[in-house]
Amino acid sequence: MAQSAAVEFRIDRRSGVATYLQIVQQTKQAMRLGLLEPGDRLPTAREVVEATAINPNTVLKAYRELEREGLVEARRGLGTFVTRTLGGGAAADDGPLRAELADWAIRARAAGLERDDVSALFTAALDRAFPGEKN
Repeated sequence: MAQSAAVEFRIDRRSGVATYLQIVQQTKQAMRLGLLEPGDRLPTAREVVEATAINPNTVLKAYRELEREGLVEARRGLGTFVTRTLGGGAAADDGPLRAELADWAIRARAAGLERDDVSALFTAALDRAFPGEKN
């Protein structure tokens, strides 16, 4: 029997990113990190609404987008289930790159950087390492 996924959506109302897209992006991130695997059930719309205080239609819109992309499947009366994974799995392991990145984030915080500062730095580094490739 499929288990309910342990993914918790965090909505940033100041980000400028549509709420449904934040859910889509966070679901994809959880898939890349191995937190969501095929067969896992996504939280119900009701569970997401209770946790985030967003409109149920927003959750359903995000889940429809994920389904359109072939990442999840809605099963009437049962829920929405992950159908495939993303990424090569390297991001999911606790290998040296992940450890180095975690150490860097801790050092950045200790240096007084705010979360948004770290995010901006990391995004700039990604843009430099992967020119022409955007989400």
